[in-house]
Amino acid sequence: MADVYEQMISKQNQMSKSQLKIANYLIDHQETAPFLTASKLAKNAEVGEATVVRFAFFLEYKGYPDFQRHMQEALQRKWTSAEVFASTTEHGDEPVDTLREVLADDINNLSTTLQQIDVKEFEAVIEDIIQAKRIYIIAYRSAMSVGLFLEFYLDLVLQNTEMIRSADGVPEHLIDIQKDDLVIAFGFNRYTKRTVEVLKYVKQKHAKTVVITDHMLSPLVPYGIVNYLQLQKSTPLLTHFRHLKASSVPYNSSNEI
Repeated sequence: MADVYEQMISKQNQMSKSQLKIANYLIDHQETAPFLTASKLAKNAEVGEATVVRFAFFLEYKGYPDFQRHMQEALQRKWTSAEVFASTTEHGDEPVDTLREVLADDINNLSTTLQQIDVKEFEAVIEDIIQAKRIYIIAYRSAMSVGLFLEFYLDLVLQNTEMIRSADGVPEHLIDIQKDDLVIAFGFNRYTKRTVEVLKYVKQKHAKTVVITDHMLSPLVPYGIVNYLQLQKSTPLLTHFRHLKASSVPYNSSNEI
């Protein structure tokens, strides 16, 4: 992760709503935003130009030109390490069918995720998993399926893993969590407050945490000692089912799954 984006992540809890809008826009448009003037960025992010300039100072840059230069350098590093997938993918082609479109999204997501992972950090997490006295998995809503999958295999091997299923507050299983325990938390858009609340409590107890999420400004990131960004940019499969349904049944809100 480039330093300019690490700055945004480290300060996200101090940002105003307008500053968060700028940060989200910059992260979601990393290949074009570094070349925008302050006024154009302000227009695209729907904030005032003065807010953009103050944002650069807020992140401890000398001004917007300095901030812009750092973003461009970050993009250059990204292109160097990722000329990978983009150069081999033909843009603008219509997908042959839904299956190929969904699988192509998955391949792209996996490729981009792989570029972001620090191998040494990943190996350190494996060591933490092996050394942990107890392992707790937090995975609500759309993350539940991957949480269950991880729980099954970790407990099969280590016999010390539990997925927290309580939906309210801090689960009683975590009340006595110790610093030699490990919490692995999954959270994808839309994020749940209860995941953040649990991580906040765990951090206060000085237990180790690993966060797996889908955005640099995910509210889970500040509470992870180690964070992994699992990119998830794709057309939801549910959308395709709706398209199929709409071809035979007129769509309205009552048809929504």
